[in-house]
Amino acid sequence: MLNEKPEFLLAVDAGVKTGLALFDSSGKLHWYRSHNMGSVPSLKKAAFHMVNAIPDLNYIVVEGGGQIALVWKRVAERFGIKFIMTDALQWRRDLLYSREQRSGEAAKQTAIDMAIRFLKKNGTPPTQTPIHDSAEAILTGIWCSYKLGWLKQLPNLH
Repeated sequence: MLNEKPEFLLAVDAGVKTGLALFDSSGKLHWYRSHNMGSVPSLKKAAFHMVNAIPDLNYIVVEGGGQIALVWKRVAERFGIKFIMTDALQWRRDLLYSREQRSGEAAKQTAIDMAIRFLKKNGTPPTQTPIHDSAEAILTGIWCSYKLGWLKQLPNLH
């Protein structure tokens, strides 16, 4: 059997303060981070350079909408990368209990706790404790990896 090249997915929690997480087609998280881009023009430049620096990137999934999601969509189109747009309600419905979604603040704290558990379970070296932007990017990436069939089931992170 030939060794197939893995596919890669960049999960983005869209905002000027952006959360990012890079997964491969085995569902492995390679890295996560949060960046304050400062402005939409700065985000445009950063998004282009970031995507250009990730070889074999096949998907960009963005949680969010509006002008910032459009920046990521345009970058994906420029590089011929498949673009998926979602919102927090979609992935939260599959990953969080109803009681964890009663308020945005509770959902963000739950996302941080779940992302930390995911990092520990999967042996991903924590570069830093994820803040809500990077935590939500991690959970968006997990959710999308499942939807793409890369993960057979969603991990139990409660």
